[in-house]
Parts: sequence; C-alpha cells; structure tokens
Amino acid sequence: MALVTPMRGGDCAVDFAALRDLAEWHVEAGTRALSPAGTTGESPTLTISENQKVIAETVRIAAGRLPVVAGVGANSTAEALELARQAQADGADFGLSVVPYYNRPPQEGMYRHFSAVADAVPLPLILYDVPKRCGAGLENDTVARLSRHPNIAGIKDAVGDPARARILRAMCGEDFALLSGDDSSSLEYILSGGDGVISVTANIAPRGFARMTDAALRARGGDKKKEKEARELFEKLRPFNEAQGIESNPIPAKWALHRAGKIPEGVRLPLTGLAEKFHHQVAAAARAAEELQI
Repeated sequence: MALVTPMRGGDCAVDFAALRDLAEWHVEAGTRALSPAGTTGESPTLTISENQKVIAETVRIAAGRLPVVAGVGANSTAEALELARQAQADGADFGLSVVPYYNRPPQEGMYRHFSAVADAVPLPLILYDVPKRCGAGLENDTVARLSRHPNIAGIKDAVGDPARARILRAMCGEDFALLSGDDSSSLEYILSGGDGVISVTANIAPRGFARMTDAALRARGGDKKKEKEARELFEKLRPFNEAQGIESNPIPAKWALHRAGKIPEGVRLPLTGLAEKFHHQVAAAARAAEELQI
C-alpha cells in the first residue's frame, strides 16, 4: 500500500505521531505491505533526512509484522543510491525506485540507473514505471533486461494496461513480481497475471482492498466464485479509484483521510488541499470504499 505522509501546521512538518497511528491502523486492517516515502508520500518534496526518517519510523512500527517497501527513487542516481543504502540500513525489506522524472533518460540510461542501485545496495529493488508522471517510461525490453538482475525483484506498473501483465510475465518469468500501480485497472491486471497492487485507494479502505486483491489472486486459478467476489468488491472501490484523478495524487487521498480523522490536513507545496468544488464527490467515493472496512 502506497502510504501517505501525514503533515501538520503551516510549514507542513511531517507528523510522526500521526504516521505511527496510521501505520498501526494498516497493520491491524490486513494491509499486506507498507510503502512509505514514495510518490504518494510526497517524496519529491521530502528532504533526504525526512525521507529516511519516515522509512525508519515505518520499519519500527511494522516491527516485522509486514514488509516495508521503502521509497528510494530519485532523478539523480547518486541520490537514489544514498536513499537505498539508508533504507537497507534501517531494515526495509524492499526498495521502490521510480523512473527518473523530468530528466527523460533514454532506455539505456534507465537500465544503467537501476542497475547501479541494484549493484551497490543489497536491498531487493522494485522498479516503478509511471510515465504519465515522469515524462518517460520503461519499455518492455528494458524491464526484461532488468528482471535478469539478481537484486531486482519486480515492478510497480502504473502504465494502466492490464494486458501488459501477460507480456511481462512471458518476458520476465514467474519469479519477477508484477504489481499494479494503477488502482483503476488493478483488478484486470491481477486477473491477467499480476501478483498484486501497490494501492493509493488502500489508504482509506485497507481491509476492502486487501479482500479484493486476495479474491482476485485466487480467481487466477479459475475460481469463478472468487472472481465474482473480486468484481463486486472492486465496484465498491471504483468511485474512489476514479476520484484519485480529480486532482494530483495524493490530494484526494489525504483529504479523505483527514475527513475520516486519521491525519491532519497538511499537503506540502506545490500541492494544495482539495478544491472545495470536489469535496462532495470525493466524500461520496470515500464512503463507498469505507463500507468495505466492516
């Protein structure tokens, strides 16, 4: 689950007390893994020190009860290396490294970037491909090349094309984890051969999203009852999946969590709070998802 970073006050300082409460709630709700300090955690505006502290605190709270997939991505290879080294030292189980944003590197540059991190740090690495946000994306051949690195464990695929799961499975093999990074297409991605999802919607409906994911994974073996269950659960989650696009992530998710009393209101500039004209739509979508928490 792509964990938001709670922030408070006029300067939007990281609220570590709220982070502890939020992470504990997710552990209790059945979330399968926590992914702090990723892009949903506003990593582009976290200082390196803040990034490291958020990861270290999440590892401490998780206390081995579930894996921590630490955000270690950067558009500087040297910075990504620094983040990965510290995440490994702090006890994270995996590193999640986004395609370098703004730089728009060629495929060979991406291959060398991720290989350099994987060569240098003994922390299993998950690639993160989100071309709409980064301005560049990993081609399938590049993913396949990287999948052969012994320290690259999988990909968070936010392209939004469920058919890609079948293609990458054939190219990368059964041991390479295929994780959806797009909630709106996550069900079909899993049914097409994916192994799960690193979800934003799970911030507000962790139990419901875990149930949907589990049912979808069991449906891959041909269990039609589980596929029906997964689709019914997904329909409840669909409105919030779609509401994420109303304004830039994580604005809708943080507003919904604040509405639910889970975190303070803070979102760090250059992002801002959810525009009032969207409050009703996001609240209605959140209520539908929250019904699955029962």
